[in-house]
Amino acid sequence: MKPSILFAFLLFICFGCSDNEPGFIEEEETDQEIPVENPEENPETPEEPEETYEVAGEIEFYDENLISEGYVLVNDVGFNRVYMINKDKAEIRHEWELEQGIGNDAELLENSDLLVSLIAEDVAFGFGGFGGLVQLVAPDNTVKWEYEINTTFELGHHDVEQLPNGNILILVWEGKLNADARETFGYAYDDEVIYAEKLIEVNPATNEIVWQWSSWDHTIQEDDVTKSNYGLISENPQRIDLNYRDTLRDGSYNGDIMHANGIEYDAQNDLIYISVNFYSEVWVLDHSTTTEEAALNTGGKRNKGGDLVYRFGNPETYNNSKGTRMFFYNHGINKIANTEHILIYANGGLGGVTQSVVYELALPDAFVMQPDTDNELDEVWSFTDPDLFAPRVSGAYRLSNGNTLITEGDYGCWEVTQNQEIAWKYKGTGFTWRAYAYDKDDTVLNPFDLQ
Repeated sequence: MKPSILFAFLLFICFGCSDNEPGFIEEEETDQEIPVENPEENPETPEEPEETYEVAGEIEFYDENLISEGYVLVNDVGFNRVYMINKDKAEIRHEWELEQGIGNDAELLENSDLLVSLIAEDVAFGFGGFGGLVQLVAPDNTVKWEYEINTTFELGHHDVEQLPNGNILILVWEGKLNADARETFGYAYDDEVIYAEKLIEVNPATNEIVWQWSSWDHTIQEDDVTKSNYGLISENPQRIDLNYRDTLRDGSYNGDIMHANGIEYDAQNDLIYISVNFYSEVWVLDHSTTTEEAALNTGGKRNKGGDLVYRFGNPETYNNSKGTRMFFYNHGINKIANTEHILIYANGGLGGVTQSVVYELALPDAFVMQPDTDNELDEVWSFTDPDLFAPRVSGAYRLSNGNTLITEGDYGCWEVTQNQEIAWKYKGTGFTWRAYAYDKDDTVLNPFDLQ
């Protein structure tokens, strides 16, 4: 084709096509203004990413209608963490930033502070549950107070408790050299150092020890008539047999002969309960004594001084044939609010007992204990299951709706009803010392963003 003919043909293609054909757009004339979108007036709102939380374990629902709504504070000693989880997903909604590893117990106080037992630096000795340092930690992780009890022969361990007057009760191992223990107390074994139990009450405002009690002041033994604590064990249930050894237990004590693991203060009766693991029983003390009276067997409202006001769980410890043994190791004693009942976790793990039991027991009316008498408490309620077994740690806590939160230390938590129905389970990823439950509307949770 000649160039002149090609040019004419291209002009025809460009200017002779219709509005609906590609290659040509004709603008309409109009008086109407075409709106132009202003990005500032019509901003696009990006979708905010959903907040994610670390999941602390697995939740299993058995009957959601039976569950008490709220949160659970977990003392995860396996990973040295203390955190609050929700019940529907086991999400960690708050975690405390602690300066040291935890020495087991941590619980919220009424003012939302965390009272926690921590592991002190450079401890001189230690058995399972050792600590040495106690702190009060504010919701913003500020340390408001701390107290260290960590010497060659004394070490705080396991449990701490705030009293109504604001003072802090601390459980302590108190050691004595074998020569001293033999010569003074008639101790019969070869451990280099013997560690018995002690309680101290500290005023946080002054760090002064305002009250204390030592089990060394209230022992009895039948081996050495020349010692001042000699006597017939069966006739003195108020005294502690220093040389008691559970025949069902294998292995060495390494000097840790009692291994208390929990304390509870009973404000209504001004009593202290001590869970004593290696004796498989609970000791009851009169807190109304002075420190001087607490070293004696007279004084206080019950005029027993620091002798045991009561004991229960294992009558074999004081050679009593009239009672029936209930505990084979025990942990986590808690008094149920507005009742005269207590909850305690009986671990099992002795004598072929491989199933744990949670007991609700009725406290005695007058706390009067007699020799050669059945002094064991009446069972009000209990829960067990073939799958419930932790030979160590653990505990039980009564919820506001009547359910019971059970900590199975090697597993996690169970929530069970008064009819012994399983409502909920939490399988943790660590090792749970104890767990405490809080209702959603509990004011103690106000400083924490848990929603």
